[in-house]
Amino acid sequence: MGVEEGEIHSKGSEMESDEDSEDDYVDDLPAPTQLKEKKPRNSVSAEAFGSWNQKGNFTPTIINKSEEVRDKIKERLNSAFMFSAVHHNDLKIVIDAMAEKKVSAGDAIIREGEDGDCLYVIESGHYKCTKIFSGQTEPTYLKTYEPGEAFGELALLYNAPRAATITAEEEGILYALDRNTFNHIVKDAAAKKRERYEEFLT
Repeated sequence: MGVEEGEIHSKGSEMESDEDSEDDYVDDLPAPTQLKEKKPRNSVSAEAFGSWNQKGNFTPTIINKSEEVRDKIKERLNSAFMFSAVHHNDLKIVIDAMAEKKVSAGDAIIREGEDGDCLYVIESGHYKCTKIFSGQTEPTYLKTYEPGEAFGELALLYNAPRAATITAEEEGILYALDRNTFNHIVKDAAAKKRERYEEFLT
């Protein structure tokens, strides 16, 4: 689905929809030049969840919000591919944990190279995604995110720095989900869904 930053296949290329495949919920990938260069990698330690790696105790985060806001979040999540594997009971936990964030035109929501601690689902507004490729000093435009899309999950999935910068082009509203809830609910649901498919195929 979304891209924190965007799934990058080549410099300046058009971002692919996260709905293209079940596993395509990662929001961005390293630039092509990074893939070719054999340099030491940044700290990338994706946490594997599943029957082989049991999770510790999880205490759900609850952020008070109106029923109107809860309904809006639920509507966005129900139409978002990234959350399609989440059971409806767990979806309530996700909604409880999401924080409403109002932004203004020009606000940098995430910055390339910084650590990431949450992902965002867009309620309103448009958000420009840019990246500075190797050998360049000016950012390259990648795509614009619209209401209903999500970005920022790569840093959570792989414990990696933000791969691009996302800037608000106008006033808008985002729903932010913290890393802990994402890893224990959303990421875990996707892992279990893959496990079920693998068991079926074997």
